[in-house]
Amino acid sequence: MQPSKAIISDSNAELINLYQVVANNVEDLITLLKDMKNTEEEFYRIRELDTSKMSDIEQAARTMYLNKTCYNGLYRVNRKGKFNAPYGKYKKPNICDENNLRSASMVLKQSTIIHGDYKDVLLKYAEPGDFIFLDPPYLPISKYADFKRYTKEQFYEEDQLELAEEVDRLAEIGCNILLTNSNHPLVHRLYGKYKISVHQTKRYINSDASKRRGEDILVKVEPKKKLIVVPKPVELPKQMEAFPATRFMGSKQSLVKDIWSVASTFKFETVLDLFSGSSVVSYMFKTQNKQVFSNDYMAFSSCFAKAMIENNQYRLTDDDLNMLCAPNPNSDGFVTETFRDLYFSEEDNIFIDTVRANIRLLKNEYKRAIAQSALVRACLKKRPRGIFTYTGYRYDDGRRDLLLSLEEQFIEAILQINSSVFDNGKPNKARHGDAMDARFKADMVYIDPPYYSPLSDNEYVRRYHFIEGLVRDWKGVEMQWHTKTKKFKSYPTPSQAKKEPTMHLISFSNATKRVS
Repeated sequence: MQPSKAIISDSNAELINLYQVVANNVEDLITLLKDMKNTEEEFYRIRELDTSKMSDIEQAARTMYLNKTCYNGLYRVNRKGKFNAPYGKYKKPNICDENNLRSASMVLKQSTIIHGDYKDVLLKYAEPGDFIFLDPPYLPISKYADFKRYTKEQFYEEDQLELAEEVDRLAEIGCNILLTNSNHPLVHRLYGKYKISVHQTKRYINSDASKRRGEDILVKVEPKKKLIVVPKPVELPKQMEAFPATRFMGSKQSLVKDIWSVASTFKFETVLDLFSGSSVVSYMFKTQNKQVFSNDYMAFSSCFAKAMIENNQYRLTDDDLNMLCAPNPNSDGFVTETFRDLYFSEEDNIFIDTVRANIRLLKNEYKRAIAQSALVRACLKKRPRGIFTYTGYRYDDGRRDLLLSLEEQFIEAILQINSSVFDNGKPNKARHGDAMDARFKADMVYIDPPYYSPLSDNEYVRRYHFIEGLVRDWKGVEMQWHTKTKKFKSYPTPSQAKKEPTMHLISFSNATKRVS
């Protein structure tokens, strides 16, 4: 339909490279494709080529060739990320459809083509009134209707839940959405409040022709409301760039400009960040020379705030760093023994225990907070997906963060947190406690509670029990030794403690999300 402004994205780097080459170098691509032969020998030769040694155009030609000549156009890779779909044995595959490629090039030239995670793309680009088409990896038709991780692709039940949350967010801000998926009970549960239609389709991938029939659903989502455009985003002080980025659920790092564009319309000198999380919003307010009070129910989140919000001057020295990394005979080996073969290598576990023992030798509370925050950050960066709800390394995609040792991550984290420390001339304060008990006198309160959803597991303790245990040194927690992840029991919320409530209330905490 050739929209005047379009954005397309995918997490598959080879696919996005193909689209970019079609848009910008279609004639060079056609030249290469014309010389490619449809033989089994040639297919396997091209399949085994090292793409890291190829130009973008050569990579695009390889992707197109394999798609046209492999079995059913199936894109499949092995555990090492190498394409492994077999030869398709087609007599006359249309390897080089010149007219179609040139037509596609004309459309793609007018489009923004992005390689990235869909949530990052939507957060950055989606605006009220936009039309958004979402075609995620499908759930299989299965006898299992409960929340199990049964998809064969790397888009699991948890990912489907996160996608449903994102659809809700897009509807709230005023977007029109069309989403496809298989006719599966979980999909109906996730999108039951929207318009769902069922359509007969074929699954050409299946080698058994009798099993190629299936049912797709289309989910039509109309915007819930039209939003009034808030003041335009403003530029933040240069100091904001020093805040260390983290992979943390609910972090507002990409939204701080928009948050300040609204907050700056109020007159205030003191602010309470009631659910501080990664502390990025508290840090933003600190760069604006406001007195900041940070609060969070999670110990590791409060530790971040202690190190970068309340702390106005202290940094770890080279001597401190050397001491923290030096072997300590008094290490208790708790992590090495308790979490062996679960999240990190033996070497990394020993290093964690060493740092835990050495942190106790730091006399200054702010230096201890920096060291603990750096250890937490190192564990998050070293862990695939940055969470501890599963064991092993199945999400290892070879990125730099996963190649570095935990010690290297720790040293980098200390340098970054040291750089983030600055004095805004205000007596800022970090508190570890429940939001309902926070007692601060502030001109403005920023509230970003854990988001409520009856379908999504948003327990911070479940996702981050390991790093929460690090900061608490596993003191005062109820370990669940029978669990595979060796997590500890989630913290109780005030509403759970009331056996006979006399009124309806919503109680939020960063440990759990419950409504009573």
